[in-house]
Amino acid sequence: MEEKVEIFKALSDKNRLLIIDMLSCGELCACDIMEGLNLTQPTISHHMKILGYAKLVNSRKDGKWTRYSLNKEVFDDLCGFINYVSSYKENCICENVIKKKCSEDD
Repeated sequence: MEEKVEIFKALSDKNRLLIIDMLSCGELCACDIMEGLNLTQPTISHHMKILGYAKLVNSRKDGKWTRYSLNKEVFDDLCGFINYVSSYKENCICENVIKKKCSEDD
């Protein structure tokens, strides 16, 4: 669960969401992201560090630049998690709350 929390924290910033949107088109150099979002190199580095820590992006060195791409496996897993957590399931934690509330109402 903590891994998912880190992912959601990383996704909670507008610039990082814009970076992910840009990377959805394919691998990009940090300079492309800088130009596309009109952000400085230190700002891009900061955001890419957070996205990398959450394992949302892959990076590789290409000369003096770093090229970034989406880690599709993590995004696919995240979609599955969202579907799981937002769907009815047996033995859900809410069952304990409902049972407790119903017994108090009796």
